[in-house]
Amino acid sequence: MMEAVEVPVLIVGGGGCGLSASVFLSDHGVDHLLVERHPDTSILPRAHYLNQRTMEIFRQHGLDGEVAEQGAPLEKFGKVRWQTTLTGDGPLDARVIHEMDAFGGGALSETYAAAGPVSTTKLPQLRLEPVLRRHAEERNPGRVLFGHELTTFADDGDRVLAEIRDTATGEITKVAARYMIAADGGRTVGAALGVEMRGTPRMVDVTTAYFSADLSAWWHDGTIITWFVNPYRPDLSSTLLEMGPTWGRNCEEWGLHFALGDTDRSDGRAVAARMREVLGLPELDLTLHKLTQWTVEGVLADRYRDGRVLLAGDAAHRQPPTTGLGLNGGIQDVHNLAWKLAAVLTGRADDSLLDTYEAERRPVGGQNVDWGLSTWFHHRVMTDAAIGLGAHIPPEHRASAFTTFFDPSPVGAAVRARGAEIFGTHRAECQAHDLEIGFVYEEGAVVGDGSQPPPRAPMGDVHHPTTRPGHLLPHAWIEHDGRRLSTHDLTGAATGFALLTGPAGTPWCEAAERIAEKFSIPITVARIGSGAEFTDGDGGWAAVRQITDEGAVLVRPDNHVAWRSTAGSEDPAGVLGDAVSRVLARDAEDRV
Repeated sequence: MMEAVEVPVLIVGGGGCGLSASVFLSDHGVDHLLVERHPDTSILPRAHYLNQRTMEIFRQHGLDGEVAEQGAPLEKFGKVRWQTTLTGDGPLDARVIHEMDAFGGGALSETYAAAGPVSTTKLPQLRLEPVLRRHAEERNPGRVLFGHELTTFADDGDRVLAEIRDTATGEITKVAARYMIAADGGRTVGAALGVEMRGTPRMVDVTTAYFSADLSAWWHDGTIITWFVNPYRPDLSSTLLEMGPTWGRNCEEWGLHFALGDTDRSDGRAVAARMREVLGLPELDLTLHKLTQWTVEGVLADRYRDGRVLLAGDAAHRQPPTTGLGLNGGIQDVHNLAWKLAAVLTGRADDSLLDTYEAERRPVGGQNVDWGLSTWFHHRVMTDAAIGLGAHIPPEHRASAFTTFFDPSPVGAAVRARGAEIFGTHRAECQAHDLEIGFVYEEGAVVGDGSQPPPRAPMGDVHHPTTRPGHLLPHAWIEHDGRRLSTHDLTGAATGFALLTGPAGTPWCEAAERIAEKFSIPITVARIGSGAEFTDGDGGWAAVRQITDEGAVLVRPDNHVAWRSTAGSEDPAGVLGDAVSRVLARDAEDRV
């Protein structure tokens, strides 16, 4: 047995969530060890949409360029489409039922561009994880171990004692960590702790085929997902997604969600034949890489922290894939957690700061689970209702419903108009911008100011930027020394605090220097406005700052607002010091 390894943080799980945690901790200067039981990163596409908030986080940590370079550009995935079949010569074949802009594409692009310094990207997990792994290994050499599984662990109150097995050699290594992040998808750690996943489990099993084929002769460019609603047989309806590495009609690899029917899933030839039947291409040359069956559920862990163990990603919340809140939520979990672990491990904050991880992220996880369930159930009835299908339509009349839908007559026009209004409700799934960037931490490492939150659109499709404590700092372009920056850049790649003031906010800036020294935390100070060091060239910051020229906004390392003063103060050092100490869970006597 190898000598015991002591590390501040042990990460269990090397998927998108765990690898992101490794990158973030490295940028905070936190030593850690990551173990992953599989020998390599994911061989399945799995999650494929990276929302605007996740891409902003990746930008903060220098990951966005490579992710966007490999990912699909917006014009290649910024729509969702419903179609009858992929191909065919019949009057109902290959007909587009409806399409709409989605996830920042098309008419949405201007709104997304105004809301953040970077937009959304499509990159399946099997292509994302190698990028994350490479950066994790470069920033934490020798401490990112694939082919190593957690076999036992125990929290003794002061540390977590774990045993790690090398899956190739069987060699056991003992690890002593001050904290452990469970990013294992809920496979091991949560169950061992007795964590309950509450909600709606095992709703339906879904079959997905990951395969290669040339579909260029039949594919329409530009969709993140295409639902085929077969006009003749409901069992042939399916969902088809591009998986790259080329995007558009020349895509080489695909994901197909479909019904196996009576096909034996262990019989590769029979499965391929069923896929050809679903696609309507009996002679298609395809290579089946992997067939998986997964369960749609909506469940939330009853706690995110258990002593020195912190749960993140699928270990804490699992929801339907609608709106893409799973992997994105997991990455945002560990982004919230990383700066807090850094503050605690360096002695700048009390251990109780880690309690705010659950206080902040569990309500967001619950909201995401509920939203995913709602959009999942809605989607399953919306399509049939829009086309004129449903339980009251016998199978032999299915085609006639489609014929009416496409009929050029006034009745057909009315059916399509009604359908368009029904399809429009799908914006709660694919245009839910406020779900992506508008979530708020009402309790936790924030100092509220008694203000009310901005209104939230019931469909989640309208975001109102605000500097209210707990919310994401609004993005605005500013300039400093000839450089164009986002307000999000002020926390920096090494992730410190930032204080943004109006042009008359010099007293706050001077106070911040004292507070930074007292609490040993980096605080980047930015006076923004006319005559200040940072200029607000297009007025973007003035439109969203919600403070006077004398006011100030304190921003956490994760770019959420920690505190604000809408105006000046007679005791800026005392007020700001009190806010920082409360955010860091420091004792009252530590306050300035």
